[in-house]
Amino acid sequence: MDIKLAPSSLTECKVGLVALPVTEEDLGKKGASPAFDALDGALGGVLRTIARQEDFTGKAGTKLLVHSHGKIPASHVLLVGLGAAEKADLEALRRAAGTAAKEATRVNAGKLAFAVPGRHGTFDEARAATEGLQLGAYRFDKWKSKKDEEKKELKQAFVTGAGLDKDADARKGLELGLAVAEGICFARDLVNEPAMTMTPTQLARAAQAKLKVPGLTVTVHDRKKIEQLKMGMFLGVAQGSREEPKLIEVKYTPRGARGAKAKPVALVGKAITFDSGGLSLKPADAMVDMKTDMAGSAAVFGAMFAIAHLKPDFPVHAYVGSCENMPSGSAYRPGDILTARNGKTVEITNTDAEGRLVLGDVLTYAVQQSKPRVVIDLATLTGACIVALGMTTVGTWSNEDEWAEKVLAAAKQAGESFWHMPLTEEVKENLKSPVADMKNSGARWGGSISAALFLREFVEGNPWVHLDIAGPSTTDKETGYQSKGGTGVGIRTLVELVRSLEA
Repeated sequence: MDIKLAPSSLTECKVGLVALPVTEEDLGKKGASPAFDALDGALGGVLRTIARQEDFTGKAGTKLLVHSHGKIPASHVLLVGLGAAEKADLEALRRAAGTAAKEATRVNAGKLAFAVPGRHGTFDEARAATEGLQLGAYRFDKWKSKKDEEKKELKQAFVTGAGLDKDADARKGLELGLAVAEGICFARDLVNEPAMTMTPTQLARAAQAKLKVPGLTVTVHDRKKIEQLKMGMFLGVAQGSREEPKLIEVKYTPRGARGAKAKPVALVGKAITFDSGGLSLKPADAMVDMKTDMAGSAAVFGAMFAIAHLKPDFPVHAYVGSCENMPSGSAYRPGDILTARNGKTVEITNTDAEGRLVLGDVLTYAVQQSKPRVVIDLATLTGACIVALGMTTVGTWSNEDEWAEKVLAAAKQAGESFWHMPLTEEVKENLKSPVADMKNSGARWGGSISAALFLREFVEGNPWVHLDIAGPSTTDKETGYQSKGGTGVGIRTLVELVRSLEA
């Protein structure tokens, strides 16, 4: 979809639908919102009356659609609730823009104009609106034999506001919003694709194709290289599948010798393209969505796409180990002992705790290769994290509180829900093995903590943040800018973190 900045007046926009986000206070009396008053006046003063009759109060997440009856060029007018003014932040604006895009698609508007309120700065508002519009218009219907012909694709959207079309900061915000949204849509496509086509090989090819942009290089290693790197845990998980494992590296290198020599930020993503549980087989209903067990890698690739647009003055490196976890005559077994790249031995007590094994080897490789200022991994790692935090919050662990706080601050700015979790040392007792250095899974209690503690063993003391995205990596609801399926969670936070750092 093409998104542009436009002059402020919704009453003059020649589009199918104009959308105005409003707070609860905006509807109270004249003068609270000049944009609402202007739109109401152009419609003959009926908009406030209709809102009252329909009990539309501007509560967050609500909407009111009315027909203009030819009184303005747009055929439809949409009011989207932001909630109370003190809570109408950038995330509320992003959600409102997503709702507007969905509604414009539903009424076959073709084109949409969305007004920003002018409360948060032109850069931030243009960016949030752009992200919401693009993500709200997202569809994944490539596998449907009969497309929904009644719903026309939203071709164009305009972000409007007083003098916005001539504002340099707004232009920069729109451009960053487009890059971030494109990265998120790419991640959603990867997650939504069925495992029969999104194999480790195809994931690597998709990354090579999408990330062929200035500043980025993509290198793909095969099984032979993984063997040379002595990634015994990674190879152990991969050995049950006929699909070949892939180790994928993506590197952003800034221009200039000084920036190129700065310590990089390293990102690591889990990429189990299908997780059957291995010989510790999952129940049938738990296996249905296991094509999404590579959402961590999708987020890393999407973030790298947006980071290339940002052009930070320090390197950012990404590492992804991809394979399937399948049951077969060659699959690794409970009771097997695998030797990690760093020399630690791991007794397998559950083959369905496979993601931490692949991540462990890739984390070691990442810190040895990059010598990073921080390494951050994203993984759909544990159901235990969903039990603890639900479906919308990312669990956050770190061996350095300073880095945890930086990530949490970036998440807050990005409008994503993260929560700082403890690395409780007592839980590490659950990973003790009588026959190896450690086990790959412990007791049920504190399962997300023991998984984080396992990963910590492979970062060699480097600053590290672990993000368990098992809950919010997908959604089964159509809300705001979210569509059913992959969400691309974590991408906006990673972009905000990189924006906040200096070389």
